[in-house]
Amino acid sequence: MKPLQIAEDIVPIAEFKAHVSEVVRGLRGRGRPLVITQNGKPAAVLISPEEFDALIEQARVVTAVQQGLAEAEVGQLISDEQLGRELDQEFGPLKG
Repeated sequence: MKPLQIAEDIVPIAEFKAHVSEVVRGLRGRGRPLVITQNGKPAAVLISPEEFDALIEQARVVTAVQQGLAEAEVGQLISDEQLGRELDQEFGPLKG
């Protein structure tokens, strides 16, 4: 996701309402979030479905890494050999 451009990416809700179809059509090409304001304060952020999916995937990976680090910190570790056996059991042995 590209960084926010203040002059282009902050829109009052009245302007958003007046041009909602145009704004939604342009979301994918922007590559940046759109901040919608109400009474001069941020009220919502609009992003494309692809950007949303990327954020969700990024959050999932970060959560998995944090969980793994926490488990390692308390000694919940398995050997490389055990990991190999578990992966083979779950997905089948590596080919090639």
